Amino acid sequence: MHLSKKAEYALRATIHLGIAHELGLATVAGSDLAEANRLPVKFVERILQELREAGLVDARRGKTGGYLLSKNASQIRIGDIVRLMDGRLAPICCASENAYQRCTCPDEDHCGLRMLMIDVRNAIAAILDRYTLAQVVEVTLRKIRRDGVPHPFSALLPADAPQGPIKRKADPADGFLAGLSQLATTSTNHEPTAL
Repeated sequence: MHLSKKAEYALRATIHLGIAHELGLATVAGSDLAEANRLPVKFVERILQELREAGLVDARRGKTGGYLLSKNASQIRIGDIVRLMDGRLAPICCASENAYQRCTCPDEDHCGLRMLMIDVRNAIAAILDRYTLAQVVEVTLRKIRRDGVPHPFSALLPADAPQGPIKRKADPADGFLAGLSQLATTSTNHEPTAL
């Protein structure tokens, strides 16, 4: 599976809309979403329009207008956003469940590559469909607060938002699943899970 830029930007935008909601921002301007993600405004606006047409994002007009999630973040699966933007999760078209297309293989039913790619698709779908936007937002905010880095919308928030240096390494302990397991451990120990 190759995540397109469009799907990547849609995920980043929806995660940021979830963060904005958790920080108490009613709406976020498309330009603020683009700036927070360092993306072209016109591209972000087109993606937000598609998310709006799919019923995931809503738009409000006026001086305090902007974008917001139209559903509770706990009702939005990450896999739904990827499928909306990219169509299929399978690395090859003949292994797709939702966007199947016949390939050039003479015997699809006995093709080892297709069987392997179906398992790859199933593994990808299992992860992307297991987690919701709310979970990603919660882990992201927890990590932001833990590391003392600015929120994506720190300019729109009161000055009491934590500030600090941004780490630039890809440590496996900083992954989403590691953050999620930390949340599970916290919940299991019956400690408060407030961010």
